[in-house]
Amino acid sequence: MRTFAFLLLTALSGLSQAGQLAVPLPGGMLAYKQVESVRERRFANLVEQKTDFSCGAASLATILRQAYDLDVDEEFVIKGMLVKADPNLVRTQGFSMLDMKVYLESIGMRARGYRIPPSSLEKLAVPVIVLLDVRGYKHFVVLQRTYKGHMYIGDPVLGHKRYTQEDFLKGWNGIIFAIIGPGYDKANALLRPPEPLTAKDRLNAFYPVKDAELMDFGFIQSDFL
Repeated sequence: MRTFAFLLLTALSGLSQAGQLAVPLPGGMLAYKQVESVRERRFANLVEQKTDFSCGAASLATILRQAYDLDVDEEFVIKGMLVKADPNLVRTQGFSMLDMKVYLESIGMRARGYRIPPSSLEKLAVPVIVLLDVRGYKHFVVLQRTYKGHMYIGDPVLGHKRYTQEDFLKGWNGIIFAIIGPGYDKANALLRPPEPLTAKDRLNAFYPVKDAELMDFGFIQSDFL
C-alpha cells in the first residue's frame, strides 16, 4: 500500500504538468492518461486577453481562429485594427465595433450588427460578439451558443462562463456582432463549449447548421463555394 501511495504521489506531482497523468497499476506498472488543467479547460479554444483595452481584439481573434481557421492572435488583430483606429481613444476606451468592422473589411470579410429581442437569442446559429456592462465596465465577449435558458460565453478574461438568460440580459445592450465570410466552419469548436465542471446535464449534440440558416445572418451563397 505504501509503495502504491508513493507511486501515485510521484505521478501527480511530476508527470501531470506535462499533460499526462501516470496511474499506478498492480505489479508496479504505470498507465498514462492525458489530462487537462482547470485553466486549460477554462480557456480551451479561446484567445485570452492580455491588455486592459483588448477584449474586442481577443474576442475577434477567437472567432477568426476557431470559426475561420485563420492563424491570428490578439497581438496580430490589435496591430491590424490600429492601422485605422485612434490609438489614444483605444487606450482610454478600448476598441469599438466600428474598429472591428473596418478591420474585418480590410481582410476581405464582412461584419453585421443586429439589434435583436431576447426571444431571438435561442435562434443564434453562429458565434457572435456581444458587449456586456459588468459593473459599469464595458466588455466584449463571444456569445457561443444558447441552450435551455443559459448563455454560453467565451470571456477573454474569465474563460468559458455560463449565465442564466436573466443575468445575461442585465448587462447586454441588445446588439450582436456577426462576422461573415468565406471558409466558415459550420461545426467549429465555439458551438460546442465545454460544460461547467458542476453541470448536471449535458449539452445537446451539436449538428452543423444549414446554409439557409447561415444566410439569415448575412452569409451569401458564394461564401460556401
